[in-house]
Amino acid sequence: MSLVADVDGLRLTMPEGWWVWKYDDSAFYRKQFQNLAGGSKAMDAVALADDGTLWLIEIKDYRRHRRTKPSSVFAEVASKVRATLAGLATARVRANDQDEKTKARQAMTCRQIRVAMQLVQSVKPSKLFPQVVEPHDAQIKLRQAVKAVDPHPLCAIKVMNDASLPWQTEPIPN
Repeated sequence: MSLVADVDGLRLTMPEGWWVWKYDDSAFYRKQFQNLAGGSKAMDAVALADDGTLWLIEIKDYRRHRRTKPSSVFAEVASKVRATLAGLATARVRANDQDEKTKARQAMTCRQIRVAMQLVQSVKPSKLFPQVVEPHDAQIKLRQAVKAVDPHPLCAIKVMNDASLPWQTEPIPN
């Protein structure tokens, strides 16, 4: 199982004893589940901690690309959480790839579910790249959006390696 996942130009490195799966790139999601019910979106990564905690991880990097979707980023994350959990529940019995089926089974035996959104914005907002999310509101809005799954989600905004996140994040070297 992998300790590292590359997501949208950022590398997530998990602590020893964890595994991480770039679920939205999996064969199950792409070929079997993505088009269910008119299409679904998924969280960027799924990680299982050594204590049995399942982490659903979303990375948003707005340093180079504006947000063009009219919906709230928090509503989008909540929708992805729901779709990812449904996908994992289905993958554990329907995935064609045995490794993916095993990962989904392990994920669905978790003791608790946590949601984390890591949002990277321009340090100096401008008209071209404005702040997408007000940092002081982000944690509250994420909590409101996903509280049925995780009443205490983590929303890391200000720094690349936020101390509240149990993994390390760094830009992928060119």
